[in-house]
Amino acid sequence: MRRTASLVLLAFAVFFAALSPLMRWYAFPRLAKIPPSQYQDMVLEAKPATLINYGTMKAQQVPKVTIVQTLKGNVAASDRIEQTAGRDVVVWDTLSYVAGPDGKMVSEIPERYIFDAHSQAPVHATGEMVDGDPVRRQGIEYKWPFLTEKRDYTYFDAQTRTSAPIHYKGTRTFHGLEVYYFEQTIPWTKVPLPKKMPVKGITPQAVEKMGTTRWYTTKRMFWVEPVTGAPVNGQEIHKEELRGGDLLPGGGKVTAFAGHVKMRDDYVDSTVALVTSQRTLVLLLTSYLPWGFLALGAALLSLALYLEARSRRHGPGAADADRFTEPQPQPTPTS
Repeated sequence: MRRTASLVLLAFAVFFAALSPLMRWYAFPRLAKIPPSQYQDMVLEAKPATLINYGTMKAQQVPKVTIVQTLKGNVAASDRIEQTAGRDVVVWDTLSYVAGPDGKMVSEIPERYIFDAHSQAPVHATGEMVDGDPVRRQGIEYKWPFLTEKRDYTYFDAQTRTSAPIHYKGTRTFHGLEVYYFEQTIPWTKVPLPKKMPVKGITPQAVEKMGTTRWYTTKRMFWVEPVTGAPVNGQEIHKEELRGGDLLPGGGKVTAFAGHVKMRDDYVDSTVALVTSQRTLVLLLTSYLPWGFLALGAALLSLALYLEARSRRHGPGAADADRFTEPQPQPTPTS
């Protein structure tokens, strides 16, 4: 009976020991992915800020500029692209809406971002765009890969429509989480004007005909939770200028927008709570279950070996050995 139990335990030990690497290296890459129907919004603020007055074409100080970023998963588009891509694809339709202190629109830029649901690598397909302009992204945007590494990544900048390195600057603690801090600086670059202008009747084409151009620079900062690859905080030191042409008095330059853009505190708190819960799920597949199965397999193997040793010590073989032991000589009785 003990031998049967030890064989059963040995089989389970082998099963769980084999399941440990399978969970980490086979199941995790296939199960961990971004859902195609994800919806998320984020509010960022620059307080105070510099903003152009299109009536006077001069920069003025304002108490606050608000940036509302919405991200919506397009399930129908992802299903269509998956048919030809042959892999799990996520399509995010995003909008960055900038509002002045009076709540009126300053600019809005829509994007369509298409990427691999598991690796976050870009997937190039019809519809990939920024503000209506077709683009071909290289590198990541919005989110880092699962199990982010301590290294530089290539990050896509929507304003310039180009990709550049974003540099790993060290490990920090943010709201109780260990995070990786990244920085990217975009030097002054000529960028397109938004398709939708804040002043009725003024179009990008009309501004360009007057010889006025738009320039932009930013220092981008992210605090990324490495297990999920999700940023828990983001900031930008952002500046835009209009330069030259007949639109500006004297043909000089004017600041269109400048400010230190930060996530609003309530959105930081909700993002940290969401990422903390998702972190547990990822660790379940990458650490808790693989190591747990390995430890269980080792315990079952030890128990199987213990039962096998006891069966050999107290089994039928031991009784037979006692039965065939040579009898000891008996003393001869005396009369």
